[in-house]
Amino acid sequence: MHVASRQRSYVGTFVVSAPTGNLSSARIWHVAEAGQLMERIEVLTGPARSTFRRNEQVMTFLPDTKVAKSETRENLELFPNLPGKPDSSISELYSAGLLGKGRVAGFDADVVQLAPRDRLRFGYRLWSERRSGLVIALQTIDGEGRVVEQSAFSELQLDAPVKAQVLAQMMGNTAGYRVEKSELERTTAAAEGWALKSAVAGFKPVNCYRRALDGTAKPERTMQWTFSDGLASVSLFIEPFDAQRAAREETLVLGATHTLTRRLIDKNGDWWLTVVGEVPAQTLEAFAQGLIRTR
Repeated sequence: MHVASRQRSYVGTFVVSAPTGNLSSARIWHVAEAGQLMERIEVLTGPARSTFRRNEQVMTFLPDTKVAKSETRENLELFPNLPGKPDSSISELYSAGLLGKGRVAGFDADVVQLAPRDRLRFGYRLWSERRSGLVIALQTIDGEGRVVEQSAFSELQLDAPVKAQVLAQMMGNTAGYRVEKSELERTTAAAEGWALKSAVAGFKPVNCYRRALDGTAKPERTMQWTFSDGLASVSLFIEPFDAQRAAREETLVLGATHTLTRRLIDKNGDWWLTVVGEVPAQTLEAFAQGLIRTR
């Protein structure tokens, strides 16, 4: 599956849906050429948006506002949820089994189940195209065995004749758009004065950044601390509390994605925490409860 997501070119339309009725679809052009990965993702539902990815460089065009957002993302995840590199610890957290055979978008597929060994993560059911190994459908399953989100290609052309150079030219054409560059400064949680009292089982820190946008905010305004168990990821966003901007404390659910917001107060400061991940709500709570200020 990992090799296929990085070495096969394809064009397809995929649909993401949840039992709550949320539905989205997008057109993907994915090119693997001479060690370079390029993608163009054209959103087909909701506000118009086109996203281009060239290795770690990402450019998002918003035609309604004529804004193009440029950023760098390390450990870039590819559809459907494969991490930036294989993780040998996945087998310690999930058990795998072959469920049988199926068909998606006209392609024969092997159906694989990844069942979590605890309740801190969701399970997955994947359809892997038989010849290439490419994941062409994915279901996210909660602890009660219910499908909380599913995504699948409704139409797919493998080894499509798409050229990376053509996508690169489209990505670089910002005429008529105002370019906003999001600057990421690598840091560590310890350097920023944060730590977890105890690790959340199976989740390892992946990276930590300070984020600013076009010099309009100081780099220390927002810290993003990301964790992964090899499949699922959780991001903690921490910024100084602003009464005029802060929303209420709550937990939101959209398909498999949970979001928790909380105010943190200690003797040295007042902070606003947002925790986001495709994990059960109790996992986000574990991160929020374990976060402590160290200075």
